[in-house]
Amino acid sequence: MSDHVLRVLAPVPGTARPLDSVPDPVFSQNMVGPGVAVHPETGTEGADDPQEACSPIDGTVVKLHPHAYVVMSPDGVRGVLVHLGIDTVQLAGEGFALLVEQGAEVGAGTPVVRWSPGRVAALGRSPAVPVVALDAAPDALAEHADGAVDRGDPLFTWR
Repeated sequence: MSDHVLRVLAPVPGTARPLDSVPDPVFSQNMVGPGVAVHPETGTEGADDPQEACSPIDGTVVKLHPHAYVVMSPDGVRGVLVHLGIDTVQLAGEGFALLVEQGAEVGAGTPVVRWSPGRVAALGRSPAVPVVALDAAPDALAEHADGAVDRGDPLFTWR
């Protein structure tokens, strides 16, 4: 594992909460790794509130789906998963627009996907956004954000 600390930033604005706040055991039980969930504001029920979900770290987009993406750190050792909503794979890309291609080099804060948390909620899905340190040990994360975050604010550090 890398010796340096990786600072992971919020890909979307909202309220940072522990992963156990996510209504999906894959995330809430840390099955893919530890992390933090961002619960975006959805405004009026069914509102069209498009926003950009950004890269949480500098690196390469190694997996890209309309509802989720993984960015690998420049050293190729650590991957961060951003999952836009819960059970959103069932939406088959509806309401999501890719802004980069798989394999793109991105900086932290680069827009990756445009989506609408209000539309996700209107379609009966949770708009919670798990941000996961893939395959990390539970004690590898520190400085977890808890409360209001803006896009680009520190979410956690990965040692």
